[in-house]
Amino acid sequence: MSYIKILVHCVWTTHNRTPYLKDEIRDKVIFHILDNSRAKNIYIDHINGYHEHLHALISLGGTQNISEIMHSIKGESSYWINKNKLTVNKFVWQDDFWAVSIGLPQVENLRTYIRNQEDHHRSASLEEELRKMVSEYDLVRIKDAPIG
Repeated sequence: MSYIKILVHCVWTTHNRTPYLKDEIRDKVIFHILDNSRAKNIYIDHINGYHEHLHALISLGGTQNISEIMHSIKGESSYWINKNKLTVNKFVWQDDFWAVSIGLPQVENLRTYIRNQEDHHRSASLEEELRKMVSEYDLVRIKDAPIG
């Protein structure tokens, strides 16, 4: 039997950063994502967000990869949001997402950060947050990643 622990911090946004995820809609979407993820053996340690984005701390299983997990979460949740008419206009997630591996010493700080998204975004915009994440973790776009 193999033992693994691979933790990934993921962030994804609504299409065009439209602020669909306000208050009770965000709560419903998060609850649904958690429920659906459990059914698909996707383990979400923490999830929260703000009006136009979500953060999740995800623990990868031995046969999972982050691209497939994000595709599953985003695709199914947008279908569910539209089926239940939670938004006036058609709901779509942005195609891209941000993801970075997290070491065990960082986990508690990240959980706190995810829980406190509303407080955080009173003083920092999503754009500032994403620029900081890209810079701090030296993220590159997948299509821009160097070969070899």
